[in-house]
This record gives sequence, C-alpha cells and structure tokens, in this order.
Amino acid sequence: LDTVGDISWYMPEQTAVITGASQGIGREIARVLADDGYNLALAARSDGIYETAERIGSATATLPVETDVTDEVQVKAAVDQTVEEFGGIDCLVNNAGIAGPTAGIENIDVDAWRNTMAVNVDGMFLMTKHTVDHLRRSERGSIVNISSISGKRPLENRTPYTASKMAVIGLTRTLAFELGSDNITVNAICPGATRGPRIENVIQAQAESMGVDYDTAKEEVFTGDTALGTLVEDTDIAHMVRYLASDNGRHITAQDLNVDAGTTWY
Repeated sequence: LDTVGDISWYMPEQTAVITGASQGIGREIARVLADDGYNLALAARSDGIYETAERIGSATATLPVETDVTDEVQVKAAVDQTVEEFGGIDCLVNNAGIAGPTAGIENIDVDAWRNTMAVNVDGMFLMTKHTVDHLRRSERGSIVNISSISGKRPLENRTPYTASKMAVIGLTRTLAFELGSDNITVNAICPGATRGPRIENVIQAQAESMGVDYDTAKEEVFTGDTALGTLVEDTDIAHMVRYLASDNGRHITAQDLNVDAGTTWY
C-alpha cells in the first residue's frame, strides 16, 4: 500500500460543493480539497468547470455541474445531482462572485446593482438553503463563504461590490448561530487583492489612467499599504478553506478571517 504523501487513506470520504469553480480561487480550492480526497461538485456558469475537473484528473471523483447560482431551479438541480452522485454533502464553499460596476453611485444602473447583489448574496443564500439539510446529516458540516476585505473597509466607486461583501459577513455570522446546534460551522474568508489575470488587468488599467508604469500602479493601489508588500496567492485562500473545513477548524465559527498580506486588521 503506497500511502506516502497521501492523507486520504485515513480520512472518511467527504463531499464538497464549490461554486465559481471554473477558474481562479475556486479552481485552486478544488485542487487543494482534491488532494485531501474530497469528492467534488464543481459548479459555475461557464464550461471552465470541465477544465478544472480535467486538471484534477482521476485522483478524486469530480462532478462538473453548470449552475447559475442566481437561479433557484438550477441550484436545486445541482444539489440533487451532487447527492445522487456522492450520497451527501459535507462542505459548501460559496465562492461564486462578480466585481460589479465601477462608478459613482449616481452613475450606477439599478440593473447592475441588482445583478451584483444577485450573484454575490442571493447565490450564497440559495446554495445554503438547498444544501443545509444535507449538511445537517454530515458528521462534520461546514460552510465557507468567500467575502473580501472590501466587506470591511471603503472601496471608492465600488458601492455594489462593497455592500454585497458586507452582506456576506452578516449572512455568515447569522448562519453560524442558526446552524451551530446542527454541528455546522460557518465562516467567511476575506481575501485581499489576489494574484491572477483579473487583478493584472485592473493594475494595468490603473497604470494607464495614472500615467505610470505597471509596478508603480501595483504598489500605489494594491501592495503599498500591506504589511508584507505583496499580492495574495489563490493558494493562500484555498489552504484556509481546507483548514476551516477540517477537524482542526472544528471550533472556529462565525468568523470573518482576513487573508490579505496585512491590509485590514479587524
């Protein structure tokens, strides 16, 4: 029996549902939980979930499920498929989210506002609503919501995004007390600016608007006020999810934990 470097042989089989699993942080969360032997339901609107499953390979069981988290019919169908395939759900990772518009409040279209709230908040509500009964049957139920440090501090001209991420923290704290007696932990992770194509595009756009080079814009806008002076890696977020969903995180609940290289201190 070759078990060197493989911890899954002594872990009970567990199943996680990960939304926004088609790229970035969601894909990395899937990879890390796959290393721990989780069965994975990979949910997202885009077909990137199939690439995520392919990258994970045969090391674990994966179920790509094309899902719009704002559509309750699709959410319920995704949960039902997961339970039919794997027999239950032990962990829900609510990662799906969008950036929303960048504009002053008077220039934000109401449909853009509502769409940001629908994806970033309603999606978490719907996923939780339809997984919670299955989480109650788990011996170690957990919910991890991906918020943002923008849910704790102002972000100019990003009112819909900031308001939605603050709502995620309120949802997390309330659910932790609502579900604590069911042996379910509920926590939020608040990432800082995370390395990847999206943040690179934002930095380049900032550089052009400021009339400076890329590195200058990166420092002035994102890394200059961090204690470590760096961007966050998506792996950092994934390992925090792993911890919160594990037995090591059993007595951590109702928390909003910053992974931000030292930007926000509360």
